[in-house]
Order: sequence, then C-alpha cells, then structure tokens
Amino acid sequence: MAGLGRIAGVRPSSEPHAIPVCPVFDGEATSVIAPAYDGEVGVLPHHAPFMTLLGDGRLVVRTGDGVQQFKVRGGFLQVRDDVVRLVTEHAEEDIHAS
Repeated sequence: MAGLGRIAGVRPSSEPHAIPVCPVFDGEATSVIAPAYDGEVGVLPHHAPFMTLLGDGRLVVRTGDGVQQFKVRGGFLQVRDDVVRLVTEHAEEDIHAS
C-alpha cells in the first residue's frame, strides 16, 4: 500500500465544525481493517476507490513492523489512489488489544 493517510481524532466543540486534535497514525501499511457502520471492511493494496461511514469499533493497521490497533467512533473512511484516509470523531490507540 502506498501509505495510510492520517487517522485523526477530533475533540468535541460547541462550534459547528470539529477541530482536529492530531494524527494518530501516518505511514505505510500492508492492510487496514476498519469498523464500517454496517460491518467490517478490509483494505489491501490496489483496492478500488471506496468511501464508507464508520461505526464504533477497532481499527487494525498492519505494517511491515507489526500491528497497531485503535478504538474509533464515527467518521468516514476513504480509499483513493492506494491511500486510506480516515477521519473519526474519536481515535485512541488500543494498547490492551492482542
């Protein structure tokens, strides 16, 4: 996969637009499994362009160095030009995942 775009959480705000806090992952990935609103979706290199709403659950990012997992809630996932972009209302690394 050319690279996994930024996965960023946002903080709640009374303003009409949420403000990104910071990226939780930005780098190369060999696969991504994400919780879509209607079930899990897997993305491998050369995936067709795709967009979906996210639900609540675990995001799994496989890299050449291992696996990172994040708890995510809401937002959307886009696959385009061999890059996955994920914007979510909540994202935190799941250090207790096995």
